[in-house]
Amino acid sequence: MITEGIVISLIAGYYDVMTPNGLVRTRARGVFRKRQEKPQVGDLVKVQLDEHGTNYLIEVFERKNRIGRPAVSNVSHVLLVISAVEPDFSVNLLDRFLTFFEWQKVPVTIYLSKSDLATKEQLEAIKSALSYYEEIGYSVFSNKKKLEKALLSLIKDNEIWTLAGQSGAGKSTLLNFLKEDAGQDTGEISKSLNRGKHTTRSVQLFTYSGGFIADTPGFSAIDLGPIKIKELQNYFVELNKASKFCKFRGCQHIHEPKCEVKELLSKNKIAQFRYDDYLALRTEIEEQRLPEYLK
Repeated sequence: MITEGIVISLIAGYYDVMTPNGLVRTRARGVFRKRQEKPQVGDLVKVQLDEHGTNYLIEVFERKNRIGRPAVSNVSHVLLVISAVEPDFSVNLLDRFLTFFEWQKVPVTIYLSKSDLATKEQLEAIKSALSYYEEIGYSVFSNKKKLEKALLSLIKDNEIWTLAGQSGAGKSTLLNFLKEDAGQDTGEISKSLNRGKHTTRSVQLFTYSGGFIADTPGFSAIDLGPIKIKELQNYFVELNKASKFCKFRGCQHIHEPKCEVKELLSKNKIAQFRYDDYLALRTEIEEQRLPEYLK
């Protein structure tokens, strides 16, 4: 008997596949080794079921995408967890993640974690910054219960949403809240380094509202080096939108005359901190170096 399903975890060479008839554990056929291919969590696959209990993964369907390391395939949406404190909120880091996922053409919803640990002054400054992201089109949540209610309607059948964010930001804590039987380990924050330790060691999909949520260690440090420098502005949504009104096609919004981005920047319609991060990421890509806090 042959059926189809989604790979939800990989454990010691075995693939757990969620099929219409339930969860089955499989091995991959030797043909994958010969082709130097490896099925990934999130892959839509074809499985041959054996009545004696030996099931084999025989085919991987074409992937929509494959992101992260370890990778998740066919990601429909990213739930980006950014902490208010421990580690401290950073628009630079937020922009880094948003740029990466815009490049990957994956929509992002932002969740601010640990807002209850921030001072009133800290929280006001953070929410002021996040209000700008809402203005340019991102959905932002800071309340777990409101996020949970939204996710139940947002996650469609068989969609894969993956958690992303800096180590220690609270991804596993959030997953444990959303999915009580997830049982993910959570970790301490290093006070000296202002960052957390990896507590998620492998990728696993958890069923949720007809779809899946992935907790993965693969999105804690984002390398933007592969992005072409002239295409970077395409991944800042408000810069990309404004660039259609620049005098020169391919305007990089630096020294070019009649630049719509610079015009909107002077009128405070584009946030200065976003433009500064755009310039900083240009420099990083040109010099092919990661910032110190990601090393």
